Amino acid sequence: MDTLDYFLPQVWFAILALFLFLYVMLDGFDLGVGILSLTSSSEERRGILMTSLGNVWDANETWLVIMGGSLFGAFPLAYGTILNALYMPIWLMIFGLIFRAVAFEFREHAQRKFLWNVAFGAGSFAAALGQGFALGAVLSGIQVDAEGHFIGSTWDWLSWQSVLMALTLIQGYVLIGSTYLIMKTEGALQETHYRTAKLAAITTLIGAVLITITTPVFIDYARDRLFQPPQIYIFAVIPLLGVWFIWQLIQSLNAKAERAPFVWTILIFVLTFLGLALIVFPYIIPTEITIYDAAAAPSSLVFMIVFIGFLIPIMLAYNIYQYVVFRGKVTGENYGG
Repeated sequence: MDTLDYFLPQVWFAILALFLFLYVMLDGFDLGVGILSLTSSSEERRGILMTSLGNVWDANETWLVIMGGSLFGAFPLAYGTILNALYMPIWLMIFGLIFRAVAFEFREHAQRKFLWNVAFGAGSFAAALGQGFALGAVLSGIQVDAEGHFIGSTWDWLSWQSVLMALTLIQGYVLIGSTYLIMKTEGALQETHYRTAKLAAITTLIGAVLITITTPVFIDYARDRLFQPPQIYIFAVIPLLGVWFIWQLIQSLNAKAERAPFVWTILIFVLTFLGLALIVFPYIIPTEITIYDAAAAPSSLVFMIVFIGFLIPIMLAYNIYQYVVFRGKVTGENYGG
């Protein structure tokens, strides 16, 4: 049982990290397209953007739902503490997701679409902002008592670190949204998103550099971990790889490639997640609660693994099927709005 107590929380940490990555990657371009819709110069262009999401956006958000349920089942202490500490950012995220979902559906039937266009873009922005605030607050640390219960104040989540994280995450979403639209559009609209992708790549890089520099300076546990061997050698490679990925991304944008920019952006997200996981592990709430402290009973974790083992392939197959069926360009002819 001691082995299970040690091994199972690590398995569930990896599973939750996978769910979080799939959500950020898939719903990330979804939210990015929503934010970009605020800058569309015409209703036809905005309609093309919305049509590019019409058959995939709701399935993308499924990963957030399953991640929340898995966190509750696998690490109930962390689930309760995080929800108490991050009530407002999570509320902002959920409000944004609901707001954009309602706007997406109502817009299709509205004669005057302006209000719903703004609502969809604003909801996308609010959801991304809430996620960034939550991520920044968790990495900065949450105040808990000896039993792991939240003892901080309502506004503990709001700091310059969480603001920087939120703004960088929004730029990352705009980047992956732009590279997605490069694949889905053509002509002048595609050219527009080559430009937005370049701009977002630069702003994302600036944000990532600031986060990389300030994290070890202002967060003690990160500094202690970053500068201890062998982690120091790993973390020395990650920023260099990140800069190289950004360079390859910009090169592919200059070459007017259609699929390569999206692939390079995904690799940037993968690298970012790897770095965050290495900093945080084995904490699920740095630096107070480890995955071993917060884990549910081994019997519960085993039961959930059996259930998830069936669910993950089904969800992945469904997502892949969607993208295969609805592959190809979205043009003005496809837009019936």
